[in-house]
Amino acid sequence: MKKTKEEAQKTKEKILASALDCFSTKGYFNSSLDEIATKAAVTRGAVYWHFKNKTEIFDALHTQLHEPFSQTILEDLAHEEAQPIVQLKELCIKLLEELDLNDSKKRTMKLFFECDYSGQLAPFKKQHQDKKLKSLKLFEQYFERAKKRNQLHQLADPQILTLTLHCFLKGILFEYLSGLELIDIKSQGKKLIQQFFEGFNTCHK
Repeated sequence: MKKTKEEAQKTKEKILASALDCFSTKGYFNSSLDEIATKAAVTRGAVYWHFKNKTEIFDALHTQLHEPFSQTILEDLAHEEAQPIVQLKELCIKLLEELDLNDSKKRTMKLFFECDYSGQLAPFKKQHQDKKLKSLKLFEQYFERAKKRNQLHQLADPQILTLTLHCFLKGILFEYLSGLELIDIKSQGKKLIQQFFEGFNTCHK
């Protein structure tokens, strides 16, 4: 019997979840398609039906992480608030808190944080960097809107502000995902974001 689209999607998700387990435990290069298939309780043929090879699975995991992230920002940008900086602050808090509640997302993010894009993964480095740059451009829109509303100093550079925010968030995520328990998102995430945005109270025209 031919599989329905829903069944095929469930199989694909099982394969991705199993691949994440293998990559997180053994590393990408030490994991095999046979191990991924066994963990997913599917045949190797089923894996090949969805993915050409292991690198395609790796890229699919990145897409699975990145696309919902971009979509969340786009949906938020669709609603223009009176204070874009406050809107951005609330978005950052939301993204951190949602990450803290999603173990799969945390493990996927850690996988890409630790990836050096060597060997057969090298071709994906620029592709994934380009996606990151597009996301940063979305964040930049909040600062641009704030500047147009005279809520930022006229000499403020939205691009530099975006890069500053990016580095700040990346630092939080690096420490959070390191497992050293320096940062607890539940008790500290909101406070950290609020502290960062406090500086903008003195940046108005």
